[in-house]
Amino acid sequence: MSDLNEKKQEEVYMSRAIRATLRISFIALVFIFSYLILKPFLGLVLWGIIFAVGIFPLHKKFSRLLGNREKLSVVLITLVAVLIILLPVILFASSTAEGIGNFAAAVDEGTFKVPPPNAKVADWPLIGKSTYDLWYSASENLDQFIHKFKPQIKELIPKLSHMVTGLAGGILAFIISLIIGGAFMLIAEPGKKTADRVFHLLIGEKGNEFADLSIATIRSVVQGVLGIAVIQTVFLSIGMFMIDLPAAGIVSVIILIVAIIQLPPMLVMIPVIIYVFSFANTTPAIIFTIWSIFWAAADTFLKPLLLGKGVDIPMLVILLGAIGGMILGGPVGLFVGSVALALAYKIFQAMLDEDQTV
Repeated sequence: MSDLNEKKQEEVYMSRAIRATLRISFIALVFIFSYLILKPFLGLVLWGIIFAVGIFPLHKKFSRLLGNREKLSVVLITLVAVLIILLPVILFASSTAEGIGNFAAAVDEGTFKVPPPNAKVADWPLIGKSTYDLWYSASENLDQFIHKFKPQIKELIPKLSHMVTGLAGGILAFIISLIIGGAFMLIAEPGKKTADRVFHLLIGEKGNEFADLSIATIRSVVQGVLGIAVIQTVFLSIGMFMIDLPAAGIVSVIILIVAIIQLPPMLVMIPVIIYVFSFANTTPAIIFTIWSIFWAAADTFLKPLLLGKGVDIPMLVILLGAIGGMILGGPVGLFVGSVALALAYKIFQAMLDEDQTV
């Protein structure tokens, strides 16, 4: 009789195990399938959430100034954010198109010539002598110069085309993510409740605390790191476009990356300033230098204003997150990666602190 009961119990346990396995497998399959469907949009949605959470305090203040018109506030903030991205791109594209048009016309007419380099170019650190020699060679005999480097030029053109296409796609993705972020700001309250429930489900009773920590971390990084990087890049870009610096758009992208990984933008601006003195008049070059030094060092007074009592994040975490995110997801990944790794770091740190108090 006991053997029969044990056999029935084993059958019941086996039946329950099979049912549990099937349910778990079904749920896992649904989540995996959903992830594969949403994977192309995941980076955009993540940056939209990050943008919405980071900029939400500004949105609340601005909407109060507009008479609690939240939709108008969201539209205006989103438009300004999109313009900050688009204006440098438009200026760069316009100047590049004009330059290419002039170049093509000069080549057709046979009047195109490379101007000889300034003697100061040879004094540039590290690359001065080689740059001067190449530049001088091109100015003396352009046909011979092109023939000499023809294989390298053929290899470079497809790479440049691929880079431009990727950059255009990244900018479009960035704009879409900003619009998504604006939509998220309109449902901030339900979104906060959902986040609390998710953290409560995953972590337990202290889920709300971790949700609040996540919000504080995102705002700290968005305002104290990404916000400052964007402000510095915008104003440094204005200076470069005003002085008619060649490839100002590309230099602006490099400055943005350097600022996000929390390295001093002066690392980029020092060679730019040296180059400006090689072609610009003394007075504009001095004004450009003062402007560049001021905005390159602007993080010293912007951080206390924007960061306030924000969450302290080690520079290495931001650096690894930004570089890894950019490799993984392009321009959007640059922003998402830094915030995501900072968030993971703070949550892990909080879990370790909680474990020590138990």
